[in-house]
Amino acid sequence: MITHDNENSAGAVVLSVDGVRKKIGRKCIIDNVTFDVREGEIFGFLGPNGAGKTTTIRMLVDLIRPSEGSITVCGYNVNKQPEKALQYVGSIVENPEVYSYLTGWENLQHFARMQSGVDEERIAEVARTVRLDQRIHDKVRTYSLGMRQRLGIAQALLGRPRLLILDEPTNGLDPKGIKEMREFIRRLADEGMAVFVSSHLLSEIQLLCDRVAIISRGRVLAVGGVSELVARNSPYVLWELEPYEQGAALLESREGIRLADPAELTLDDTVTANLRSGSAVTIMDDDAVPDTVAALVASGVEVRAVHKINPTLEQLFLKLTEGETIE
Repeated sequence: MITHDNENSAGAVVLSVDGVRKKIGRKCIIDNVTFDVREGEIFGFLGPNGAGKTTTIRMLVDLIRPSEGSITVCGYNVNKQPEKALQYVGSIVENPEVYSYLTGWENLQHFARMQSGVDEERIAEVARTVRLDQRIHDKVRTYSLGMRQRLGIAQALLGRPRLLILDEPTNGLDPKGIKEMREFIRRLADEGMAVFVSSHLLSEIQLLCDRVAIISRGRVLAVGGVSELVARNSPYVLWELEPYEQGAALLESREGIRLADPAELTLDDTVTANLRSGSAVTIMDDDAVPDTVAALVASGVEVRAVHKINPTLEQLFLKLTEGETIE
């Protein structure tokens, strides 16, 4: 398993998952999962379909129990001291449960009755936090999907948690709603909250999260800072050459340049969709591009275009999970 510490996420550990396994019969569906989530950071949880994300989340909130290992929140074991541990947790697992025939305020009042120390002042505070204060007395059936998501988060925030667990918080949102949700989650982290986000949107995780865990077949394959993990992938340089054969041969002959085998490429769909015949993809130091262009032109090869393709979290994801699809 790849692990990296992110010096920018040096806050106190709020959630600690240590050696967690879950067996059903003889089958181990979660195997030795280990990671920490710290205060003030957004931690992403990624995995292909059936990787074990939902099972892990359910163990985090004591809906199911691990067969081995420990889960602690603010130093309290979730299984042995659930009341103490879960008082620090706010969560939305799958879809937020709200009542459409009630107003947003009435929904929050309903959930506030289930917790001690949550008064109307706190309800008004969380409504402002999620920017619903102007619509909080409207019926929820008039809310957009993004507003319903924010109401669900308001519900999760009522008890002043130190850890917020969000399962697919941008699911179904339009681009504007996704941007607003991203900004809102970042604001919560900036205020010191630890935020655990499960998502299938790789580009969003790369934009949103400070650190990430990648899980496949019940095992965590990598944990670390997003930028650090992405940097493990070599950047590609894409060349459009004419004639292609002559240009490709020259590229391959130069020291420090390797033509990428099409079978090993882990390019985003937006890049592969634009690949034309006569395109070569190289793995090389981008500082060598100017001299390489000059050598190609000097040899009579027309360089129609050259692009540096920066590594992405999607490339790392596909490499680690051997091309499995995500949920």
